[in-house]
Amino acid sequence: MHRVLVVDDDKNIRFAFHRILDTSVYTIDEAGSGEEALAKIVPGAYSVIYLDLRMPGLTGMDVLSRIQQIDNKVRVVIMTAFGTTEIAIEAVKRGAYDFVLKPFEVDEIKRLTENGVNAHRLMTRKVDLLTGDDIALEDTDTLVGQSRAMQEVYKQIGRVAESDANVLIRGASGTGKELAARAIYHHSRRADKPFLAVNCAAIPEGLLESELFGHERGAFTSAEHRRLGKFERATSGTLFLDEIGDMSPGTQAKILRVLQDGVIERVGGSESIHVDVRIIAATHRDLSLLIRQGYFREDLYFRLNVFTIELPSLDERREDIPLLVRYFVSRGNHHLGRHISQIPRETMDKLLTHSWRGNVRELENVIDRALIVTNGPTLLPESVSFAGAVPSSQSGLASLSDAELFDAVFARLVGQYDRDPHSPILPALEREMLARAVARTEGNQVQTSRLLGISRQTLRNRLAEDSDPGEKSND
Repeated sequence: MHRVLVVDDDKNIRFAFHRILDTSVYTIDEAGSGEEALAKIVPGAYSVIYLDLRMPGLTGMDVLSRIQQIDNKVRVVIMTAFGTTEIAIEAVKRGAYDFVLKPFEVDEIKRLTENGVNAHRLMTRKVDLLTGDDIALEDTDTLVGQSRAMQEVYKQIGRVAESDANVLIRGASGTGKELAARAIYHHSRRADKPFLAVNCAAIPEGLLESELFGHERGAFTSAEHRRLGKFERATSGTLFLDEIGDMSPGTQAKILRVLQDGVIERVGGSESIHVDVRIIAATHRDLSLLIRQGYFREDLYFRLNVFTIELPSLDERREDIPLLVRYFVSRGNHHLGRHISQIPRETMDKLLTHSWRGNVRELENVIDRALIVTNGPTLLPESVSFAGAVPSSQSGLASLSDAELFDAVFARLVGQYDRDPHSPILPALEREMLARAVARTEGNQVQTSRLLGISRQTLRNRLAEDSDPGEKSND
């Protein structure tokens, strides 16, 4: 459960959060004044705090300063009316995560809360380095591996972490680039400052510049007030730019200016704003090839390439697979309520001989699927399925339309089950979707049921059916 604190002297505002947010996911506490809020706040108590700017007694700005002294990683969202927008922007400059205008929209509160919780997780959940057989499941994420290739990665992280040098992390999809970036952050001198992440490939080109650099009021149709971008919000901290190879040339030019001069301009503005941000960039694409093709700036590449960490593919460090399997089984037992204690040699051999084109992420998904269908303490070879494995050309997959992608999946299932008299194509697809949803939400049943659009009871029934096939009906 994620804890959220709502600080407002208006009890109707406080009550509204209990109706807006899912109370099975969030624990919502209230405070009617700044003084009452400060009495509740201790380090690590809350993921997100909603703070009104204008209250009797201590002002919101006073409370914000005190909160940062107590717990500088809790994400504070300022609540304000239109008339105090400039004050809210100043609060963001002083360390607030974001601000929301009253009267606020339900969807905006849901989005801000989810994003704030995720930002808090990135800053507080440290990245451990698992190099031996002792697996301890704590509130951390883990880079797993004891191979020579991974030992070299750990050395490189140690060498660069305490400097302020920008870092380029290269590696195929699923090799752990975000984990490596967060490990650098957590071991850096900026670990007590913000860590913000932007997936450059996931944000439409027209919105990415605004997301990174902010915008002025009136810069475009929906720009009703000034908005600070990630660079200003990450001041004195670290900004992780994932999939930087997918940036447009115009955005690349602006990133280059930040690296050269430490200066940005908001979209629609002309003011030069100095920022102090360490950039960690990552890509799975061949930037040298993109440079030759004219899609990536060579001068930006050299600015980013001051220190490069190459993450090996899983096929390049196969000796780590047994350790990874034990780690994912242990974590899956914890998240999925399983009690797998035995991994036969036959099962491990099956995993060792597979070609892991999806790398560690694919292995994790395969193990999660296997745990879902396993009933008992032993992970049998027949529980391990490679259905839905990453094809040899990821770029080809990305270029498919939704209809083409569905046709490919359907054709694969038809080819697999066309000789089965019961034709279990739909159940097979449902099992695959269920396994992927569980893996995506790390076993959180509330989030899984929401993602799939089913009730929690239906989800529990499906999980029970998959874990004990003997209980299924024979309709």
